[in-house]
Amino acid sequence: MDLTGKVALVTGAGTGIGQGIAVELARHGARVAVHYNRSREGAEETCRRIAALGGETRIVQGDIASRDDVRRFVDEAAADWGRLDILVNNAALQLNLNLYRHDESSYDQIMHTNVKGYWLCMQAALPHMTRQLAGRIINISSVHAKRPTDFDPVYAMSKGAIRMLTREAAIELGHYGITVNAIEPGAVDVGKYKHPRPELPPAAGETLARDDLRLHFPLGRVGQPQDVGQLACFIASDASAFLSGAAIRLDGASMLL
Repeated sequence: MDLTGKVALVTGAGTGIGQGIAVELARHGARVAVHYNRSREGAEETCRRIAALGGETRIVQGDIASRDDVRRFVDEAAADWGRLDILVNNAALQLNLNLYRHDESSYDQIMHTNVKGYWLCMQAALPHMTRQLAGRIINISSVHAKRPTDFDPVYAMSKGAIRMLTREAAIELGHYGITVNAIEPGAVDVGKYKHPRPELPPAAGETLARDDLRLHFPLGRVGQPQDVGQLACFIASDASAFLSGAAIRLDGASMLL
C-alpha cells in the first residue's frame, strides 16, 4: 500500500478515528492535510505523530458545515502540494439523544455536519480530482448505517444517508477515474472504553476483559483507530482501483451477534 507522492485531506483528524487514519496514511507515504474545527491541540498532536514517522503534513481549519470554510481549507490543502488525491470525510457529530429528546436544533447540527459536511467537502475536492482524472474519496460511516441504534436515531439516519451519498457519487464520479467508498466501523476505542481493572494482575485483567468483550465482539476486542486507518490506506491505494460504491463493515464481526 505505497501512497508515496499522494496528497490526502482528512477531516476531523485531531482526535480518534480521524487521527488514526491521518497517521496511517502518512505511514504509507502520503502527505497529509490534518483538518480540525475546534481541536487545535489534537491536530497538532496528529502532526507530531506524522512528523515522528518522517512524514509531511500541515494543518487546515474550518467548519465543514460552512461552504465558504470548506472551499477555503480544501483549496489550502491542495495548494500546498499542487494536487489532492485522497479525501477522507471523517468529521462527524454524535449527540446520543433519544428520539423524543431531539429538537430541530440538534437534528440540524447532526445533519449539517454528518451529511451536508461530507457533501460540501466532496464538491470542493472535485475540481482538483477531475482535473487529474483520478481520486479516492473515503466516507467514514458506521455500522449504524445498516443497524438501528438504541441511543441516537438521528445519528443513525445521518450514517444511512452517507451510505447512499457514497453510492450515488460512485456512479457519477467513476467517469472521472474517481472512486468513492465508505467504511462502516463498529465500536472503536477512542478513549471511551474501560481497560482491564488495574487492581488485578495484568494477565488476569486482560483475560476478564476478553471474556466480557467476547459477549459482544467475537475477536475479543473493540476496534482501534489504526484498524480504520489501515483499511483507509488500502482503499486509497492502487490495489483498490476497481473498488467503488462499496460500504465495508469493519466491526470484528460484532454485528453478526
